[in-house]
Amino acid sequence: MGKGLKDWKVIAGLCIAAACLFFAFKDVDMARMWAAFKDARYIYFIPAVAILFLSHFLRAWRWQLLLAPIAHVSRNTLFTSLLIGYMANTFLPAHLGEFIRAYLVGKKSPVHGSAVFATIVIERIIDVFTLLILMAVTIIVFPFPAWVRKSGYISFAFIGLLLIILVLMKKHRARTAAILNGVLKPLPAAFRRKINELFLSFLDGVVGLQKGWHYLAVTLLSLLIWACYAYIFQLGLSAFHFIETYSEITWVTPLVLLVITTIAVLVPSSPGYIGTYHWLCQISLGLFGVPESDALSFAFAVHAVNFVPILVVGLILVAVMGMNLKKIQNEAQKEAVEIEGEFTSSESANSLK
Repeated sequence: MGKGLKDWKVIAGLCIAAACLFFAFKDVDMARMWAAFKDARYIYFIPAVAILFLSHFLRAWRWQLLLAPIAHVSRNTLFTSLLIGYMANTFLPAHLGEFIRAYLVGKKSPVHGSAVFATIVIERIIDVFTLLILMAVTIIVFPFPAWVRKSGYISFAFIGLLLIILVLMKKHRARTAAILNGVLKPLPAAFRRKINELFLSFLDGVVGLQKGWHYLAVTLLSLLIWACYAYIFQLGLSAFHFIETYSEITWVTPLVLLVITTIAVLVPSSPGYIGTYHWLCQISLGLFGVPESDALSFAFAVHAVNFVPILVVGLILVAVMGMNLKKIQNEAQKEAVEIEGEFTSSESANSLK
């Protein structure tokens, strides 16, 4: 049943990606799109790639601060794990790359994979809050479409509720364990004990930062990370001559692109956000008067800048570590099963006793 659900998610994601690509290409002039590719100044993408890796290094630094109360993990280990995880996300469905990150860090440090994954959850919550702050700033100077505002409000409410729940569960750990035991009481004792261990291990990862100045550091690093992403868009706008060609494009354009295209990450789609990213990028540029054909060329180019270098470096790192793509996928799936508590085999074994 679990496998069927995952297959359904993959099929649904591919259908969403195909639909988005259909809408993106629906009114595109292929000749004009090709002309935009030919006229682009690709020299601008060299610093864009450097900034991309800088943003991931800043992510590894921030991740190290989030993990500090649990264990000291070297920044190099975290940076490597992050790059391989992001590489895996470009071809594996359901964000399995995040489980790869947890697996690799757990393998190289004395931290349980579920505790590592908890810090990744906190990392995502911080990212969404940072994005919503940027969205609030851009709303002041740019009238977002109603659907973007609604998406932001829903995301803010969901993430805020999740954060409150995690903090309360962490604060009232004993009561949380008692409630969990009550809910799981009908299950076999061994199965119940395994779920308890994993859940409490996950809560161990939901901890406060180690030192007071870490909060300021995490805040500044988060803002710098998203500033890097916005500047990559700015370089893309320069590469495609949009800044000098379309008077409606201003300093706020990269922020609008950042806010709207990030919705692609929240929507279930194909690996690498193919389709959703391109269509939303096209829609975003349309708000500033950029024709659909030119905008789609821009979307493909910037998408490649954000994904191809990580894919190449990630594959190199996997090869250096003596692993392969099949093993990466198997480990991701096993880590996902363990962390999510899908212990079908354990339950079956207990029922046979």
